[in-house]
Amino acid sequence: MWILLLLVACAAAASAGARLCLAGVAAGGVPGERRGPAAEVGLYETAFLAGGPGRVTDTALVALVGRRRVLLAHTGWVTVVAPDDEDGLDEVECALMAAAGPDGQASLAAIRAAHAATDAVRALGERLAAAGLAVPLAARERVAAGVRQVRGATALTLAMAAATLALNGSPRTAGGTPALLWYVLPLLLTCSCWAVAGVEFYPYTRWASAAGQDALRAIPRAAPPLLALAARGPRVLPDPGIRAALRGRHRP
Repeated sequence: MWILLLLVACAAAASAGARLCLAGVAAGGVPGERRGPAAEVGLYETAFLAGGPGRVTDTALVALVGRRRVLLAHTGWVTVVAPDDEDGLDEVECALMAAAGPDGQASLAAIRAAHAATDAVRALGERLAAAGLAVPLAARERVAAGVRQVRGATALTLAMAAATLALNGSPRTAGGTPALLWYVLPLLLTCSCWAVAGVEFYPYTRWASAAGQDALRAIPRAAPPLLALAARGPRVLPDPGIRAALRGRHRP
């Protein structure tokens, strides 16, 4: 009986590992020309490639705060100063102001969720994927499904080991080796795939393709503040209040 349970665990682990590897290879092999950031990648394109829709929201928010079109409280609440004034704003910034809702005020978490779902941000990702600079949404979803399957295979392996112990006590092979030791093989496979996914694919895969990563690496260290924010995140901001608000580390 324990051999059948072990075969089920091995089959599940092998299937999950193979699916995740194939999805990762497909996500990493997005075709596209390698092109420089100055010619093809603007501020919000850089933000998307470096950190996805959330980074786009943070960059647009800081840009609007700098123009005094939006107020960002240290508590993480966003207030739109002039909701109907869209003069001089691009579509990403207009979408962020609209994401604050009819009252013109919302929490940063709500703004990020609403802004990521807008047509402007979706179109930005689609343009970058079509240019070969971003990993397409379908490829990201395949990697996410592969990670979920690896997690399920890990849980199944542990369940099969527990069932072996419950049904057969502590069975041994013909050579005297404890049968439970054989479950280490599928468990090692699933845990190693899970660990690799956490390093290489977190959160499931990079936003930028190989060409997009080349574009990000070409951004100089002494970039303007907004471009530095887009490429490297809130940690580069000189204002500790805005930096803490974007990171959700405000104090009451």
